[in-house]
Amino acid sequence: MSGVVRKSAGRRLGALGRAELTLLGRNRGAVATALLVPLALPFTVRGAYARLDLKAHGVNAGTAMLTAAIGFSFLFAVYTALVGAFVARREELVLKRLRTGEPRDVEILLGAALPSVTIGLAQCLILTAAYAVMLDIGTPQAPHLVLLGLLLGFLTWPALAAVTASFSKSIEGAQVAAMPLTLVSLVGSGTFIPLEVLPDRVASFCELLPLTPVITLIRGGWTGHLSAHDTLGAVGTAVVWAAIAVFAVRRWFRWEPRR
Repeated sequence: MSGVVRKSAGRRLGALGRAELTLLGRNRGAVATALLVPLALPFTVRGAYARLDLKAHGVNAGTAMLTAAIGFSFLFAVYTALVGAFVARREELVLKRLRTGEPRDVEILLGAALPSVTIGLAQCLILTAAYAVMLDIGTPQAPHLVLLGLLLGFLTWPALAAVTASFSKSIEGAQVAAMPLTLVSLVGSGTFIPLEVLPDRVASFCELLPLTPVITLIRGGWTGHLSAHDTLGAVGTAVVWAAIAVFAVRRWFRWEPRR
């Protein structure tokens, strides 16, 4: 009986994901943002990295660019794209209609997130392969940390997108609602500026941001220079953010249009 239930849930999730992918494909602006921005932005920081003299801080510029690219994928291909998708489906009454059918709430949210998460994962894999060849940074020394960072990122950021969408009143305002967390994460999570370059007190605060543990685990997994203490700290921070995001979705996510 449980197997039948799981198969039925899987079919519903697949159908919701395919429907969301079709709707996403009709929004050319969202597709361009999700696909092109994470691929292009890392090259804009290359000159800045040269001026920062990362070697003096023990940071490899190629690894920093790779983790920046992956961070951009989480912020734009997953988070920003999903905020707009959740708001659009809510305002168009899609979510409300789905709740009257068989899918459970969690299935509806997962189905809506599936295309963006798939795009983000594909980008991370492509960027990893491309940067490994182009920047000659080799292969990860601790691949399990890289996988753990990706897993925690794909758990936390779709949930944060759903939380942000809850406080956006319109489709037009969705990008504005996503902007504060996006900008803070770009500046303070080791994407544009590695934390090693920042003053100690600022870096300690930035370690608590939701994207920082993902960047820390991926970069540490690549270089193999992440201590057990720092690994546990990053995992703990990521788990706390994931728990907060899931709680906030259960508590505040809105299924009907805001008036």
